[in-house]
Amino acid sequence: MPHLLHLDSSIDPARSRSRAITAAFVETWRGRSGGHTVTYRDLHARPVPHLTDAASHWAPRLRRPEDSPPAAESALQTELIDELLAADVLLIGAPMYNYSLPSSLKAWIDHIHVPGVTAPFDTADQPLAGRPAVIATSRGAVYDAGTPSEGWDHTVPPLRLVLGSALGMDVTVLETNLTLADSVPALSDQQERAAGELAAATARARELALTIAG
Repeated sequence: MPHLLHLDSSIDPARSRSRAITAAFVETWRGRSGGHTVTYRDLHARPVPHLTDAASHWAPRLRRPEDSPPAAESALQTELIDELLAADVLLIGAPMYNYSLPSSLKAWIDHIHVPGVTAPFDTADQPLAGRPAVIATSRGAVYDAGTPSEGWDHTVPPLRLVLGSALGMDVTVLETNLTLADSVPALSDQQERAAGELAAATARARELALTIAG
């Protein structure tokens, strides 16, 4: 049975555009068959705690003899990794906050990116290699090539690096810009573009959910 792991990280459950895009994906995914199942984590409503022990960044066999991360931390890390490994598809809602990841999503990344377990280190194994990862990202302004803010997006690049390069997943990004066009006067002339990008990203999410991973 095809299984989806769905993560949201927006702090705005009512108006979030990243949540709207992931919701469209999930609705279409579930509609494919009763066997298209979903595990859901709202990382804002139920945040994953930050790691407290540096040894948790490494596979147990790569730790020093004196390392002993808290048992509860290790148990949660194992749970989160097992959830990811059990998924045929990963779906992440990743809004840009202060040009970077929501801290709740970063905490999840820190738990699941473990050299020697999910990423290569002393071996070349990538247990998630080739699995689809869909990132729905929303950004308040624009970061087009040639604009003053080009290169300011530090949300998508680290996700591509961790999920794509380190874990070997097949990453697709669904992007919608100008989420502030309806509330910031300086961007009000961009409302048509904002609405068009949201509609296009939502339509693409539904298309992917119909065709991805069986």
